Amino acid sequence: MMPRKPLPALKALLVTACLAASTLPAAAFDTSARAAYVADLSTGTVLLAKDADTPLPPASMSKLMTLYVAFEAIRDGRLSLDERLPVSQHAMDYGGSTMFLDTTDHVKVRDLLQGIIVLSGNDACAVIAEALSPDGTEAGFARYMTQRAQQLGMTSSSFANSNGWPDPYQRMSVRDLALIATRIIEDFPEFYPLFSETEYKFDGRAPQNIHNRNPLLGLGIGADGLKTGHTQEAGYGLVGSAKQGDRRVVFVLSGLDSVQARAEESRSVVNWAFRNFRETTLVPAGEVITTAPVFQGAASEVGLTVTEDLITLVPVLQASEGVTSEAVFDGPIQAPIDAGQELGRLILRPEGLPERSVPLVAATAVPQGGFLTKVQSAATYLMRRINRGPADEGAATEAAS
Repeated sequence: MMPRKPLPALKALLVTACLAASTLPAAAFDTSARAAYVADLSTGTVLLAKDADTPLPPASMSKLMTLYVAFEAIRDGRLSLDERLPVSQHAMDYGGSTMFLDTTDHVKVRDLLQGIIVLSGNDACAVIAEALSPDGTEAGFARYMTQRAQQLGMTSSSFANSNGWPDPYQRMSVRDLALIATRIIEDFPEFYPLFSETEYKFDGRAPQNIHNRNPLLGLGIGADGLKTGHTQEAGYGLVGSAKQGDRRVVFVLSGLDSVQARAEESRSVVNWAFRNFRETTLVPAGEVITTAPVFQGAASEVGLTVTEDLITLVPVLQASEGVTSEAVFDGPIQAPIDAGQELGRLILRPEGLPERSVPLVAATAVPQGGFLTKVQSAATYLMRRINRGPADEGAATEAAS
């Protein structure tokens, strides 16, 4: 059974932290996007999740997965930045956004990366894909992308190609797109500056296609990446990130109806995310939040805490009830227990935001008790079962569900 323990003391603490705020809740962001996801990376707070897990056509935003796999290959030594790759007829035949490559080219990997990031080159993606594919084909690379995405926790993604060319099997959720964007930012900081380049002139070709389509770059709002996308089926979308001060926000908008709508909605969501929320420390690391009963331990209970300062975002116009919380753990907990051992989860429900779950760990070690302790614990447990009765057991189970 998983006890769910409301925490009135913690709730009071959270309300105290918000006393200086107004008593009106912050307005949610009303987006016209088909699906949207906004997360504050600094605190792990999800600010907006609209249709976040529905697999949708991602268009060129799926190029982020191709780039992540390429970055991994470079890090692992399977690909080098100065290595020159051949261009196949298959890659050359791609239309849409391209680097205008042809089969006489042997292109450096660094140029292909810039061609994908800045110019959204469909042909450049295919060149990378064929070089890294287990069987030398783009289809084989797409199968690898799907498997790698699943390993990374992207549960709503599947790939038929490397670049987002329309296909019924090419699907990603906005949550998955935010996840791969976050992984690029955190795992490959050496490559992330490429996403803020506003133009790239490859070999003097295609002067009409040298500009980055990200509408937020250069606006002075901290935007520094990542990738736009558009097809007739997908509409207009953007996976973006912006940093102001110590805070970084990643967002995804999908299914907008025009270039202008994408630009306006993207700017609005960045301004909303930074202006309407503020950081607050809910619990310092190591402070006991609540206790859990212990079975056959030298102590009858153990304190539960968090390993790092628990910082979250709350709306600037925070409702008077603040952030409600609930401790969830399997109890009683069998001794011995190590200090720092994860024992449950703390569920936070900020006003007007999706709920958030963080680990609860043992504040101190609880060794196993001696023989007398074991006998007393067994007797206590037996008496509780007898006194509870079938009806009470059913009620307790229902309350915990």
